[in-house]
Amino acid sequence: MTGKTRPPHARRFSAWTTRRWLRVGVAGSLAVLAVLGATGTWVLGRTATISDELVDVRSPALSTAFRLESTLLNQETGIRGYGLTGTPEFLEPYQRGLTDQHTYAAQLAHLLDGDARALSDLETVQDALSRWQERIARPVAASPPGAPSPLATERAAEAKAAFDALRQAMSGQQERLRAERNRTRADLAATMRLRNWVFAAIAAVIVLMAGLVFEGLRRGITRPLEQLGADARTVAGGDFDHPIESAGPADLRRLSGEIDFMRRQLVRELAFSEEARRRLDAQTAELQRSNAELEQFAYVASHDLQEPLRKVSSFTQLLQRRYGGQLDAKADQYIGIAVDGANRMQTLINDLLDFSRVGRVHHDQEKVDLDTVLERTLASLSVGIEEAGASITHDPLPALVADPTQIGMLWQNLIGNAVKFRRPDRAPEIRVTAAREGELWRFTVTDNGIGIAPEYAEKVFVIFQRLHTKDVYPGSGIGLAMCKKIVEFHGGTIAVDPEYRDGTRISFTLASAPPPAPSSSTIAEATRATPEPAP
Repeated sequence: MTGKTRPPHARRFSAWTTRRWLRVGVAGSLAVLAVLGATGTWVLGRTATISDELVDVRSPALSTAFRLESTLLNQETGIRGYGLTGTPEFLEPYQRGLTDQHTYAAQLAHLLDGDARALSDLETVQDALSRWQERIARPVAASPPGAPSPLATERAAEAKAAFDALRQAMSGQQERLRAERNRTRADLAATMRLRNWVFAAIAAVIVLMAGLVFEGLRRGITRPLEQLGADARTVAGGDFDHPIESAGPADLRRLSGEIDFMRRQLVRELAFSEEARRRLDAQTAELQRSNAELEQFAYVASHDLQEPLRKVSSFTQLLQRRYGGQLDAKADQYIGIAVDGANRMQTLINDLLDFSRVGRVHHDQEKVDLDTVLERTLASLSVGIEEAGASITHDPLPALVADPTQIGMLWQNLIGNAVKFRRPDRAPEIRVTAAREGELWRFTVTDNGIGIAPEYAEKVFVIFQRLHTKDVYPGSGIGLAMCKKIVEFHGGTIAVDPEYRDGTRISFTLASAPPPAPSSSTIAEATRATPEPAP
């Protein structure tokens, strides 16, 4: 606002939206075009009417009047020749002229229908013609042939006067017909000039309207949109404090206001994101420190803990071999328990190390042929498969981008479990299938073993969760938990099929390529959603 009060009509127009401006502009343009079109139509109709009158009435009437005059001259020539010579051949032009006379008189009467003055002229000509024919032509034509007609000589002066009167009547008729034709031509020329001016005015008005529409669109829509785009680009370039100016119709001003509100909201969000980023940097540093401690722990577990454990296991086994049977049964039992505990502790530590390495140590993504990996896994498990008499079949498996070591661990755990948890009275039958589901591949490993009850379908994927004692089925309880971690690392899911009752069916999905690493914005969003710890 400039401080000046806007007039009422300006305030009223400022509330108009783009749609209303367009409606008013289109309605006004259509009204002007309708008036111009009606005027042009009238001018064209008037031009066509005058042109038709000139072509169809005035010019044919004058031409027919000349033909009628020629016919009457033929009659006069024939009668005069016959009267002077008595030769019958002179009557032929007269008889033919009578026939043409009636034809041309009828044509003139038809052409001049509705024109009282022209019909009056025609009637004057016909009256003069009737007097000449009655006094001269018919009596002379009725004279016997072979000799000159005395009547022609007797009435020669009267014949000349009568035909001169007829000629005068015809000249007057032709003069007025010529004048009417000239007047009609002048009207046609004037109407055509008016038509040209009208269409020139229509073209000028259309050009003016096009200019007004273009200027209106430029000022009311194009310029505000360009200003809005420039302000938006300025904000997008990093100047988030730059305000979005409002201009143009009401709806464009509302749009500018909404974008400016979004800009202010973005400024607040950026401030919050900056704070979240600082917290994220602190958490990242803490996570790096924690990962370093985990690496140190893994090193200790793989070296410092393994070495004394191997000594305990080795010396306990030596004690068992040297003094087994020399002590009492209770001592042998204690030695056996110590050896078994040391061996299980070593196995558990190795399994824990493998579990911790998933996604942290083994993350070499490459094109992996799952058929080849599965065959290599079956070769490594060949002894257990032969002892159990297991039958293993599989579909053609695809090639995926994955970590080959982790995929090998996945097949080894799933196939190994299918062989291990078999029924004592039935040879294991294991079937591996693969099917495409959109962007994922779904795999199933089905066996005819002891199965998993539906209530334990989720529990089996939790680390250290066992459904059987180690005396019945050996193991550390990490296998399926490791499978879940490997599958999720590759962007898939894994679950037990609860509908399958004839054994166990493990179903899991893998992506054709591993999911991308989480972006900083995703981490920031996760940080925002995570509640801060209580003090």
